[in-house]
Amino acid sequence: MMFPDYRPRRLRRTEALRGLVRETRLHPGHLVYPLFVAPGKGLKAPIDAMPGCHRWSVDTVVDEAKEVADLGVPAVILFGLPEKKDPQGSEAWAKNGVVQKAIRAIKKAVPGLVVITDVCLCEYTSHGHCGVLAKDRVDNDATLELLAKIALSHAQAGADMVAPSDMMDGRVGAIRSRLDDEGFDDVPIMSYAVKYASAFYGPFREAADCAPQFGDRRSYQMDPANAVEALREASLDMEEGADILMVKPAMPYLDIIRLLRQEFTLPVAAYHVSGEYAMIKAAAARGWIDETRVMLESLLSIRRAGADIILTYFAKDAARALA
Repeated sequence: MMFPDYRPRRLRRTEALRGLVRETRLHPGHLVYPLFVAPGKGLKAPIDAMPGCHRWSVDTVVDEAKEVADLGVPAVILFGLPEKKDPQGSEAWAKNGVVQKAIRAIKKAVPGLVVITDVCLCEYTSHGHCGVLAKDRVDNDATLELLAKIALSHAQAGADMVAPSDMMDGRVGAIRSRLDDEGFDDVPIMSYAVKYASAFYGPFREAADCAPQFGDRRSYQMDPANAVEALREASLDMEEGADILMVKPAMPYLDIIRLLRQEFTLPVAAYHVSGEYAMIKAAAARGWIDETRVMLESLLSIRRAGADIILTYFAKDAARALA
């Protein structure tokens, strides 16, 4: 039997050869670790739907941030659980809110760690929606000023980057203008530019206590059926001043990550969300899959699709495995 001159298996024979021709690299430096910060002291409360993840108080989150940095993961993103909620979500921009306190504490203890903050109202509003309400409808334009106030409060506390996740029209421009006017023109915006109304967010809503009290978020988050719309959303955010464009979720939307990578020169981030994490954890707990291999293969697929940055609850585990 005659073979062609080129045999692909020649370069797969050993790990050294495979590594030499590997097209896509995954490194801890590509990862961002999400952290949930809650009121109290000495808190490390397990999140049932997300094994291995916890809610932290400000004092304990500092030690967790140190561990993240020691593993070579360069950044964290903070989500806050307030002491009290109201229809406006006013705790979100409080000077001494849990996120603002956590920013100051982490930047003092681990100054080299990049601290990103989620900018949204859903964790803080009594109704659980990402904006203020006009009767039973989320009022887009009335929400913009509040989002800008949140972002400014985070920048004033020392955040290195803000990440609006609300999906209100015009929010990147409103935040950019407010930050610039207040002298924070050097604080970048990582926009949740393409955020789908996904069923993969369930465990996060338990972790952050932010499920809507009525209705759902399909009137402001994107329809999972749409791809071309993703380009419109990303284009608008870029024009308004976004520095990084994010796709959320990640693996069900690898085609969208690739689409943004091909169309834009800005860095592209992808959020490997709670549902993706929880499914791997659940299958591994039953012995159905090899958790470490599936984790790394999943993250590698997101990189291969074109993501420069991956936000993932696996960041610490992946960093250890990659070491």
